Amino acid sequence: MTQFAHDKVVPLSDSELSKKEQVADMFDNIAYRYDFLNRFLSAGIDIQWRKKAIKQLKDIDPKKILDVATGTADVAIMTARILQPEQIIGIDISDGMLSFGRKKIDKLGLGNLIELLNGDSETINFPDNSFDAVTVAFGVRNFQNLEKGLSEIKRVLKPGGKLVVLEFSKPKAAVVKQVYNMYMNVVAPSMGKLFSKNRNAYKYLDESIKKFPEGKNFTTILDQLGYTHTYCKPLSFGICSIYCGVK
Repeated sequence: MTQFAHDKVVPLSDSELSKKEQVADMFDNIAYRYDFLNRFLSAGIDIQWRKKAIKQLKDIDPKKILDVATGTADVAIMTARILQPEQIIGIDISDGMLSFGRKKIDKLGLGNLIELLNGDSETINFPDNSFDAVTVAFGVRNFQNLEKGLSEIKRVLKPGGKLVVLEFSKPKAAVVKQVYNMYMNVVAPSMGKLFSKNRNAYKYLDESIKKFPEGKNFTTILDQLGYTHTYCKPLSFGICSIYCGVK
């Protein structure tokens, strides 16, 4: 499996824990503020990004969906409303995030439709050809091995099943880039520290975005792993991108 630069980016460079363990700990620590910070730091635009990503699945009308790196289940809940599938399973390595997600699901009365499980993208505990669609929102940067995670996702997709990835990317236009860099280097870490007492989480966010193989590089990886009909849709001047591929 190829190693990519972002695979080696970790929240704490002096820690002996693996990337996977560090990411799980980091999200456990910020789980109680995660939803608030997402809305606050993106001025609510992240909700529109998620909706646009989910709508990439409308053409296949999936009945059984896996949401990888589900976090607090934002995408799983939105998917239930927009696509009305028969079953959604969300997996995540952070028990802290899953705990908050389960509370949201119970409060909305969606417990019979959405199930959250502790699970790892690189060893998905389901048989081959289990799901009509797989979603990953802001999670692929956190994979310890990107190719391994994407290969596992392909394994559990049914033939003709679709992967939709939503991930941060870097804007290309000079003015937008300047504002974006200031925001990611100064505003986000400061707000992260103020509201969640964890500046490292938002420094890690910036560093992992900088080294992530975005745009054409990402669709090329999907192509090389055997996905077909791959495409990329940049959103909000390229701050975020949707990537899709079919098994």
